[in-house]
Amino acid sequence: MTPETKERIDNLVQQNKIMVFMKGNKLMPQCGFSNNVVQILNVLGAPYETVDVLEDSEIRQGIKEYSNWPTIPQVYINGEFVGGSDIMIQMYQNGELQQIVEVALAS
Repeated sequence: MTPETKERIDNLVQQNKIMVFMKGNKLMPQCGFSNNVVQILNVLGAPYETVDVLEDSEIRQGIKEYSNWPTIPQVYINGEFVGGSDIMIQMYQNGELQQIVEVALAS
């Protein structure tokens, strides 16, 4: 990953309370896993931003190195890597995600 790509990712993660790196965007997810994340965040009513990794190969590869996580989507809340689709589903089902989102939005 180039220093420029790392800086772009840093800025996106730091400037948005909830940042999702995904295939497609929140209006039109391009894979089922990305759609799962979008649906969960929509149900929570949480404001979030997305980056379509299909439109930017540097970000697509860079985000995997940045988080040391091999798959997309990737969700960051308050600058911290939370996980992908399976982790988001699990956290939503056990109530943990709602708490993390509320704390992030209140800070």
